[in-house]
Amino acid sequence: MTLKEQAAGGCLSGSFGRASDRKRLDGSVAEQAPGSSSRHGLAQRRRRSTVRRVAFVIAATFAAPAAASLDPPAWTRPITPYHLVGPIWYVGTEGLAAYLIKTRDGAILLDATMAENVPAVQRSIRAVGVPLDRVKLLLVSHAHFDHAAGDAAMVRATGAKVVAGAGDVAALESGIPPGETSYGVIRFPAVKVARAVRDGDHVTLGGVTLRAIATPGHTPGCTSWTTRVVEHGRALKVIFPCSVSVAGNRLIGNRRYPGIVADLRASIARLAREPADVVLPFHPEQADVRARAAGQRLVAPTLLSALMRDAAQEFERELAQQAKKAR
Repeated sequence: MTLKEQAAGGCLSGSFGRASDRKRLDGSVAEQAPGSSSRHGLAQRRRRSTVRRVAFVIAATFAAPAAASLDPPAWTRPITPYHLVGPIWYVGTEGLAAYLIKTRDGAILLDATMAENVPAVQRSIRAVGVPLDRVKLLLVSHAHFDHAAGDAAMVRATGAKVVAGAGDVAALESGIPPGETSYGVIRFPAVKVARAVRDGDHVTLGGVTLRAIATPGHTPGCTSWTTRVVEHGRALKVIFPCSVSVAGNRLIGNRRYPGIVADLRASIARLAREPADVVLPFHPEQADVRARAAGQRLVAPTLLSALMRDAAQEFERELAQQAKKAR
């Protein structure tokens, strides 16, 4: 799997994240072995101290730009917001989706994306006619930095209440993503969850209701959402599917999330059965959202099942590869 495929968040495409957004839990600096000669002990300790200081300066100077370059540029590239269907608008960046649903009593935001994207997302919200203080609810797809690192800043700016899957509440409130991955731990700013939802729960604001579909696997609390809208007199069922990609998750021997394999299989199968006229994923390229919207091709009743067929095949390939390496 390439770096681009090992997403740090809920991603079919991704990376290891910006250095400013991550801290490894086991990030200690290994000490050099002590000198074998007591006669040179003092000189060696001084050299080690000098080396550590030089290494720190080099790391501080060069590590952040190098790590930042690993993020796909589209993740932080602002775009003009655009209308999707009914009361739903796209207010995210080119590569990370944030969806805004307008209601008579305010707006619902699905995902705030990365911390550095928050100013651009806020501009897009205002550009479609919604004052920031009218954003009443922030629904979180899952607790990975590329989708949740901006939540705390967005809540400070809007006063919105955070709603998230019960399995991800601890991760969101600690800023430490759940499970074990091949790329380590990428922290994000912690945020208080006002309401934890489970499968089948409903969230309603201003006459708009969304139903939570628990789709654990990518994270334990990964949550998909469905709602019904009317576009040009036609009733449509819209789904915002949470990620079902492996994206660097350990499938074999994951001590922090031992049920990950069963959960991913079940969630892929669940979404494959879910009827949907419009599919709006949190990585928009998965459903070619922008091009479909521009070409008025968002209504695609067979798209979700096709995406899940591909996801199932990719999951089984990755599981087999990890099992082979573990033997």
